[in-house]
Amino acid sequence: MFHRPAASSLVALGCISRNLRTSSASGPAAVLPNPGSSATALRAQIKERISAIDAARGTSVSPFLIDAFNRQHNYLRISLTERCNLRCFYCMPSEGIELSPPEHILSDDEVIRLATLFVESGVTKIRLTGGEPTVRKGIVDIVGRLNELRKHGLESIGMTTNGIALHRKLPALIENGLTHLNISLDTLDPFKFEIMTRRMGHDAVLRSLQTALESSELKSVKLNVVVVKGLNDHEVPDFVEMTKDNRLSVRFIEFMPFTGNKWDKAKMVPSSELLARIRERYPAVRKGSDELNDTARSYIIPGHDGSFGFISSMSDHFCGSCNRLRLTADGQIKVCLFDAKEISLRDQMRGGLSDGALLNTIGRAVMGKKEKHAGMEDIDVVTNRPMILIGGVHRLPASRSIRRWPSTRAFDLIPASCATPAVVRRFSTTVATGNNSDTASPTPAPRLTHIDDSGRASMVDVAHKEPTSRVATASGRITIPKIAYELATGESTMDEGNGRLTDVQAASVRKARAKGDVLTVAQLAGIMGCKRTAELIPLCHPLQLTHISVTLHPEVVYEDRPASDASTAGARALAQGTRSDIGLCPSAARPVYSIVCRATVSCEGKTGVEMEALTAVSVGLLTVWDMLKAVAGREMAIGEIMVTRKEGGASGSFVRAAGHP
Repeated sequence: MFHRPAASSLVALGCISRNLRTSSASGPAAVLPNPGSSATALRAQIKERISAIDAARGTSVSPFLIDAFNRQHNYLRISLTERCNLRCFYCMPSEGIELSPPEHILSDDEVIRLATLFVESGVTKIRLTGGEPTVRKGIVDIVGRLNELRKHGLESIGMTTNGIALHRKLPALIENGLTHLNISLDTLDPFKFEIMTRRMGHDAVLRSLQTALESSELKSVKLNVVVVKGLNDHEVPDFVEMTKDNRLSVRFIEFMPFTGNKWDKAKMVPSSELLARIRERYPAVRKGSDELNDTARSYIIPGHDGSFGFISSMSDHFCGSCNRLRLTADGQIKVCLFDAKEISLRDQMRGGLSDGALLNTIGRAVMGKKEKHAGMEDIDVVTNRPMILIGGVHRLPASRSIRRWPSTRAFDLIPASCATPAVVRRFSTTVATGNNSDTASPTPAPRLTHIDDSGRASMVDVAHKEPTSRVATASGRITIPKIAYELATGESTMDEGNGRLTDVQAASVRKARAKGDVLTVAQLAGIMGCKRTAELIPLCHPLQLTHISVTLHPEVVYEDRPASDASTAGARALAQGTRSDIGLCPSAARPVYSIVCRATVSCEGKTGVEMEALTAVSVGLLTVWDMLKAVAGREMAIGEIMVTRKEGGASGSFVRAAGHP
């Protein structure tokens, strides 16, 4: 078994390092960098110096954890689950991913066995990841069992989490040995949070952050912020301001390419550009000290309790000092985040291999690690996993899939006060069995009725069915600015000559009014669209409709989310105190204007009329948009289109839960 160097060896290292700096007998010209050398020569001299120090002191890890470029790997990231309670667009492909069967995920005992093997071989730092690690059953006990590895040399146990489910678990995790915590939060705006994560939960993340900052036992609290140009890059100074009164390290991470996240170089903001923006507000910012092998380049602002830094995986990679290995949730060892190659330690464990044989496999994987990952345009996003599955596999039974839903675009920006739990459940990864276990039994794979056995589109044969009474109701909403709301409802007080409007605005109002009554025209359009559904949707059956009812009514909702407890209020104050003025009032309620469209359709037929009801609502809302685009084309957003009631048919009747439009 590998043994670490004695403490006396570590003391000797300091002497060796000093001698390398000062001794002339060893030939300083061959070791010390020459300031006049070229950049390439300078790097070579620095690498020679590091190699000399390493050779003099010996290694601190097992040879199995040293790669072909003499990098020593003493940091292990363990993914505990593929599941997550958020759907961040840069991590989760818009079409969803397919989860591994429960039996493919490492058990608690298997996690501990591999962790023990790595720690005994020289790993001193373990970080738990996912998916989202806090959704793993028994996470507190796993941390406790890892804490027992301190006797073998483990120095720290960290966790990277989105913070949604952390608040109540954090005290127990700290008590069981958690020492370092990274929380991911990409925006201080709760509405933008729902766009980026496709879920609610901004307040929960802030509560977790507040709880972590109040803990005196955590050695480190860091905030990870993925920066995307045009989406949240303007919030960077606000995040930096959070370090003023909090012992917090904020780390800005460049948007990175992974399978399915539609990475675009144009969306990436280089860290050099972000630093220049920060210097505009904080001219006194200066470079901080970086830890050995740290991925972030740190900066501090005099007078601030915390710090900030940049993880520049794309524009300024840190491959030369990488000391990280990854263990996926299904037991694969992954030596580089951007390398698709993996080796299954799970299969070898379950095949009865000894620890020695497992170490040989680990050694082969580490030795195959490349000197650096590919350039940003050349990274493999075809065979490599999506970010969420750096703990999963690509193609597995569909019954364990995270279901596919439309990608988040501008029309998904629906006010949070209009959202309901049932809408949010669109992105659930849990199989609907009533069992919240991470190992819930899969349900039979669904089958698409409009696809034949050869995979081609095919209309459903309803010849054998008897006509029955069918009824369906659908609804949807278009959010609009106040000026459009007043024009649509006839409540407008905006006279072109009263001085309230500019010439351009007055011309837009005249154009909108010239189209006629907005709600009446939209109602007629919805009815006409409903009757032509079979012509618009290729595989819909033409039906003899007996009744169509389309209504549109205006609605004003005041957004106001009062704090439910002291910790929520404190957490919200943490964010509100650092937010820029982005047009939202942080304390007072604001009105949100919208038009709600409902359609009820009935017939005596062999198939349902849900599509007819949905078409009526969609066409009605699109007509509202068309009628008002002269004054509000950029501000309007259509969403929440859904079937709310259905009667008749073999699948039975249902009524969607209250709370929807």
